[in-house]
Amino acid sequence: MRIYYITRRNFAQKIILGLLMILVCAFIIHYIYGNLTVPTTEISPIYQGNSGQKVMSFAINVDWGEEYLPEMIKIMDQQKIKCTFFLTGRWTEKFPEMAQLIADHGHEIGNHGYKHDSPNQMSLENLQGDIQKSAQIIRKATGKDTMLYAPPSGEREDHVIKAAHELGYQTVLWSIDTIDWKRPSSDVIVAKILDKAHNGAIVLMHPTEPTVQALSEVIPNLISQGYRLVTVSDNIK
Repeated sequence: MRIYYITRRNFAQKIILGLLMILVCAFIIHYIYGNLTVPTTEISPIYQGNSGQKVMSFAINVDWGEEYLPEMIKIMDQQKIKCTFFLTGRWTEKFPEMAQLIADHGHEIGNHGYKHDSPNQMSLENLQGDIQKSAQIIRKATGKDTMLYAPPSGEREDHVIKAAHELGYQTVLWSIDTIDWKRPSSDVIVAKILDKAHNGAIVLMHPTEPTVQALSEVIPNLISQGYRLVTVSDNIK
């Protein structure tokens, strides 16, 4: 009887020891793998560029306001800066000479979709067709291929970002919104940009009269602060 008792006790001890070892191993595995940084495949839009350099970019969405573009380009030429104009396909169809003028003055051309429909409301396939149609029209007018996409109204559902990414585009949003499409006074636009200026900023604009007026003050002020005003592509390198 004594021999049976010892064997049973040893067996129980081995079971307990085995369970403890399993628990310890489980804890170690959880600790190691639970604290690993898992690479993500999520695609994110770009809100700003290089925060390590004193650069800023003007991103100008164009679906209207062509009457203000020549003066905007003139001011930029005088200040020796380049920016990025995001054109819709339908606007470029109506004003191919103006689109060519933008390109001829060395500004970057981006894609703003064909006719400013809601990207969020389109299927992925329809949105890709919309972007490609705009790209073809812009290429025909300017000879330039577009690699940056500014979704109308800044809409950014996951399938919108994915649609652009699958076509080889980077989706660009902004870190400073002038809200100039509401036509505030130029002083309001100037204050908004200067108060929020930061390294790598992408400033959203549209061709409006107060925007033109604001540029004449904003550009030299930013330059005096040491900012370089570059295209979005140069900003996000």
